[in-house]
Amino acid sequence: MVATPEKVQSIPTSNPEGGDRVAVLLMGYGEVESYEDFANYNEQALNLLTAKFAPVPTWVYPPLAKLLAVFDFHEWGHQHNNFISPHNQIFEQQRAGIEQHLQEKWGDRVQVFKAFNFCAPFLPEQVLEQIKAQGFDKLLIYPLLVVDSIFTSGIAVEQVNNALVKLTEGDEHWLKGQRYIPSFYNEPAYIDLMAQMVEEKIAADLASAYLPSQIGIVLMNHGCPHEAKGFTSGIMESEALYERVREKLIYKYPLISVGWLNHQTPLIKWTQPNTELAAQNLIDLGAKAIVFMPIGFATENHETLLDVHHIIHALEHRNSDVTYVQMPCVNDHPDFLAMVADWANPQIEALLAETAIAVNPESASSHHHHHHHHHDH
Repeated sequence: MVATPEKVQSIPTSNPEGGDRVAVLLMGYGEVESYEDFANYNEQALNLLTAKFAPVPTWVYPPLAKLLAVFDFHEWGHQHNNFISPHNQIFEQQRAGIEQHLQEKWGDRVQVFKAFNFCAPFLPEQVLEQIKAQGFDKLLIYPLLVVDSIFTSGIAVEQVNNALVKLTEGDEHWLKGQRYIPSFYNEPAYIDLMAQMVEEKIAADLASAYLPSQIGIVLMNHGCPHEAKGFTSGIMESEALYERVREKLIYKYPLISVGWLNHQTPLIKWTQPNTELAAQNLIDLGAKAIVFMPIGFATENHETLLDVHHIIHALEHRNSDVTYVQMPCVNDHPDFLAMVADWANPQIEALLAETAIAVNPESASSHHHHHHHHHDH
């Protein structure tokens, strides 16, 4: 069964007399819902992601994408009886919930749109075209990603910029205001919620059978390559996030480790320990139960589901007497949706208060020449 994505995101609301309106562009990765799309998806991902850290010539992308699609199909189709990622559906629930919170405060002056880095019909270019067509002239770019890096928000901004160039007409830009919300790895509310989810899960499933020192907790971050051509690769923020969540739990549960969910690409040095090694280390220290909590991902995806499933499977082979608990991402947890909307409020307020500034793309080229002229003297 293949889910078809909803074609239309929202019905344009009437513009309140003379009032500005803000389009919130919630950005995520997106995941394939139809197996025919694997090759396209992989090619997009290779172009945008791999190019940032691996020295791969561009002509390799299309054949490599098709090759990877064969592996994907085998893993999702055969090993996991036609797995369809719930990512896009959860992301839609997140979008709707955040919009509901924002509209309680701002009414229909604010609308939330979703864009996926790799999935039509929600590519940033397609969604920005809708936003423009609906008469919005202020944009809040909001990557719903825990950590800022070239692989997360970096791609999001890159895609938005490419789309804006294509959507420019005439001598005045249609956008009159722009804001951006960076990652939330250091937001106290998010850190508290991560720790709370772990404690609730342990209380429900493990506390009656194991002592706190026998419960190992692997806090899973998104794996990062160490070299990313000088771009920020997300390691520092991911480590800071891990330290803060660990700090909340360590006094009660001494066996805690970071576990990086790496894409084990050959020739690339990835963050360590990977999740499987982290869990095995805790088991070696006497853990009889292991809790896997994805703190570096806000939305469920094939990594948090399939990769962790594989890891648990491998660990069970070696340590059959250990209990394994696989926890969900924060997803559409009501507290999370409320805090995400809260983080947006000051930026929306600033956008609505700002006097519109007309940006003339043509003037950029004259500035450019002008500066060169000065250098000549």
